[in-house]
Amino acid sequence: SDITLGQYYAVDSLIHRLDPRTKLFGTMVFILSLFVANNIWGYLLGTIALAAVIVLTKVPVRFILKGLKAIVILLLISVSFNLFLTPGRELVRFWIFKITWEGIRLAGFMAVRLIYLVVGSSLMTLTTTPNQLTDGLEKGLGFLKRFHVPVHEISMMMSIALRFIPILVEETDKIMTAQKARGASFSEGNLVQRAKALVPILVPLLVSSFHRAEELATAMECRCYRGEAGRTKMRQLHAASRDYIAMTVTVLLFAAAGAVKI
Repeated sequence: SDITLGQYYAVDSLIHRLDPRTKLFGTMVFILSLFVANNIWGYLLGTIALAAVIVLTKVPVRFILKGLKAIVILLLISVSFNLFLTPGRELVRFWIFKITWEGIRLAGFMAVRLIYLVVGSSLMTLTTTPNQLTDGLEKGLGFLKRFHVPVHEISMMMSIALRFIPILVEETDKIMTAQKARGASFSEGNLVQRAKALVPILVPLLVSSFHRAEELATAMECRCYRGEAGRTKMRQLHAASRDYIAMTVTVLLFAAAGAVKI
């Protein structure tokens, strides 16, 4: 329930009504701007843009932020490495570790960057259905077909993978609950014992994943799915004026992020 990436939050909002290609483009530009910005002004601009999008999506902030629980360990590791291993002007030293001003700055930027990456990616999936995401990827990457790249198949695989993230997490939680009811413990013992305790979870999870994949393949075959060949779409993607305005604003924000870097 704490994984927001891959879930769709059904509500009527301006962001929900945007073309999926616009949202994919905006997400990619936002991610690039996070790596372009290297000072507080660039991240402040990204914060304002992200907050504005969150308000426009009408998705509860608490629902969006709960997805950050899944990256707490990764966030702590990343911040710790940058905090203690960055050379520069020494501020505090204890034992073999030292904290520098440059380390604090880099650790703070890295934490903000990682959090914004997760939140920005989650906003795209929260406001875009799997079908829309597949159509948007296929249309957006359509130029690669000239180079014989299977764009449709790649888009389908990516959308299915995103859609199955919350399903697999939910399945894992059910298996862990069932194992705990049988007396299993996942928090006791040393590292090797904890790793062995995960085996009763991984085996049924893999079996369940293969069953779901087989059921999905059977369902697609029953609906006469044969890939892109001869496939038509009931809903065609058409960019509206709001999409062009959104892309223009996104490009301007990216240009501003590059300008404040200079």
